Amino acid sequence: MNGRPLLCLVEDDPIMGESLRDRFLLEDFDVDWYQQGGTALEALRSKRYALLISDIRLPDMSGEELFYTLRSEQRVLPPALFITGHGSIDKAVTLLKLGASDYITKPFDLDDLLAKIRALANQPVASVSPEHQPHLGISRVMRQIEETLPHLAQEKASVLITGESGVGKEHVALSLHELGDGKRPFVAINCAALSESLLEAELFGYEKGAFTGALRTKQGVFEQADGGTLLLDEIGEMPAAMQATLLRVLQEKRIVRVGGEREIPVDVRLISATNRDLKALVESGTFREDLYYRINVLHLHIPPLRERREDILWFTQLFLETYNEAHPANPKEIDHSAEQALTEQVWRGNVRELQHCIERACIMSAQPRLSAASLLLDPHDVPPEVAVALPATDQTLRDYLSAAERDFIVASLEQHDWHVVATAETLGISRKNLWEKMKKLAIAQPD
Repeated sequence: MNGRPLLCLVEDDPIMGESLRDRFLLEDFDVDWYQQGGTALEALRSKRYALLISDIRLPDMSGEELFYTLRSEQRVLPPALFITGHGSIDKAVTLLKLGASDYITKPFDLDDLLAKIRALANQPVASVSPEHQPHLGISRVMRQIEETLPHLAQEKASVLITGESGVGKEHVALSLHELGDGKRPFVAINCAALSESLLEAELFGYEKGAFTGALRTKQGVFEQADGGTLLLDEIGEMPAAMQATLLRVLQEKRIVRVGGEREIPVDVRLISATNRDLKALVESGTFREDLYYRINVLHLHIPPLRERREDILWFTQLFLETYNEAHPANPKEIDHSAEQALTEQVWRGNVRELQHCIERACIMSAQPRLSAASLLLDPHDVPPEVAVALPATDQTLRDYLSAAERDFIVASLEQHDWHVVATAETLGISRKNLWEKMKKLAIAQPD
């Protein structure tokens, strides 16, 4: 191999396959190129490859069948990257759940593909466990975080989890706790939701009669989490005075209830979470530097959903499964137009916003298949490269929505060669409903 990573390329298109092979050779890779899944399968059984790159659509077997067969026959597999079109994204997502490393959608940028290949080809060949199912996401970064958690769970050091609102920081914290000792208590508190006086009482508890309304003694979250895990969410919003008190508690591992005098020993695994840049807050003097280093022994950063788009459809399927389990008489699924619309959104609210979007669409739509129109997405909440033009300022909302609906229906009709039944199915409405909308919006097939 002359020290060069050996790639297994499976691509039945002779022009595409030859082009990719030649470029990979120029990029200092060795390449075995196969146009049939069966011949690639035999090679993968006998040779050790640094990476498998396969189209999902093959003439003799699908990329899915190739991967399933390999996984059932051998415990150790090379990283696998699949090439797919928009219509096969669901298959790629399924493959990622089962242990594939990544996928790229046609038409793709060759530099993006090469970047993925370089990253994957340098990874050691790993064991694939059929029982393993990802819990945090199928994107590479989330799978790396998930692989790190079992090791972190064995440590008692403080963990800081950062990321935008809605990315799933509490879910990661709970996963870390359950990998350690899930039988022990897990307690979470939002530091931004309480005033300074209430926050102190919630953190450390209070004695009966400590203040007006303190009719009984109450344990704070430190005592409630004793022996387990305490999550301090939005710790960047904690007032300065409370930061000093928290630092002392972490150093001494003792708390004093409000209105009390007795020191109470506590033993908690502290996890802190924030959507703020704590380093910048330290530099501005609004967050204590000594507390920052105390809580930031181990750091996990969760990227926003727009930077790990392969997780979008994975989460979508999870939310649909949850809805369908709760509503077995009215199950929902999404079509390809909805898949494409979901992957093109910015998702400023991240996973939380996506969850609300899917739940809303399931409740509001009378059709079993959710289309792009069913999702009620904000047309302005898309990346600049796919953003639509803003409406004219003299338009009313009703005029703009009617025009948008008309454009969407016409585009769908053109996509299906003006076949009404197929278009209605894609839109998630009845044929009669589509005819009525066409009449109302003056839509007619061109001569």
